[in-house]
Amino acid sequence: MKRARVGIVGAGQLGRMLALAGYPLGIECILLDRSGDSPGGQVAQLRLGALDDAEALAALAKDVDAVTLEIENVPVEALEAAARFAPVRPGAAAVAAAQDRLAEKRLFSELGIATAPFVEVGERAALRHAAAQLEWPIVLKARRMGYDGRGQRVARSADELERAFTDLGEVPCIAEQWVRFERELSLIAVQGADRERVYYPLAENEHESGILAATTAPYDDPHLWDTAKRALDALLDRLDYRGVLTVEFFHAGGTLVANEMAPRVHNSGHWTIEGAETSQFENHLRAVLGWPLGDASPRGVAGMVNLLGRMPPRERLLSIPGVHLHDYGKAPRPGRKLGHLTIVDTSREQLLERLRLLRSEVGAAET
Repeated sequence: MKRARVGIVGAGQLGRMLALAGYPLGIECILLDRSGDSPGGQVAQLRLGALDDAEALAALAKDVDAVTLEIENVPVEALEAAARFAPVRPGAAAVAAAQDRLAEKRLFSELGIATAPFVEVGERAALRHAAAQLEWPIVLKARRMGYDGRGQRVARSADELERAFTDLGEVPCIAEQWVRFERELSLIAVQGADRERVYYPLAENEHESGILAATTAPYDDPHLWDTAKRALDALLDRLDYRGVLTVEFFHAGGTLVANEMAPRVHNSGHWTIEGAETSQFENHLRAVLGWPLGDASPRGVAGMVNLLGRMPPRERLLSIPGVHLHDYGKAPRPGRKLGHLTIVDTSREQLLERLRLLRSEVGAAET
């Protein structure tokens, strides 16, 4: 029987985990990346090429059954070149919306999804308008290429807002009202062929310096889950979506405020590898190939801890009962995601205590 082949644009840790999820299903993943030492290239076939090279994406598409991506900052023109030879899932419209913070916020607003108040900042003169329309503090974000806390600054005065615009290189931005939130939550949905959909439970996320540090799931609140599901349903419908879609929310004032979406597998879903019946990575591959989706139910209560900047001693991590280690094969660098740990328990109280001890141990091991 002919093996299914999926082309993955980008070979970072997400591409690596997609390839690993595909292996037991008999899916051959071919990854495209500019780096020959990328995490995905350590476990699957790697082709060297720039992610904005339309010819490289088209060549990849010619050799696979479907093309997907692990990073949304891929030019739409390159995706359209690939789409001439194989289905690109999710499609260019979804990727384009997620690439531009202004387009993303406008899409949310059109669909009735609550967001923080925002103002377009195309040039320095627009900063005065933003300051007049929004309350302090204001978050200034570059419209493109921002992730893991990059490309944004918090300003508490007009002078700070001016400096923030300078620091960001005076590129097109949006200014957003700061949301005084209780917690950050995310919801992952998967849409396959014929509008088949599955949803993972809400996950609660903790960030440090704009980078995801830890996730726990499920976060059990039926009202909030229903609110988040309606938002993702609207996006899946509008974008004619295929694959994993993630939306991050602020929980504030008893409701949810959408922060951003990711048209790909997501860091806040890493817990699903051990903590769900079917991982987000396996379900994404099933979706892009048009295969039936797997059960997204949790196997218990799960926690995930990112390993940032420096990898603690492996022996120390593996000596902790019930811990699953995922090493991405990356060289250490401040703030870099080098791997993650997951644990699964039967109760939220026990999970949170184990997670607290695990994070303490990781912090001690890194010093």
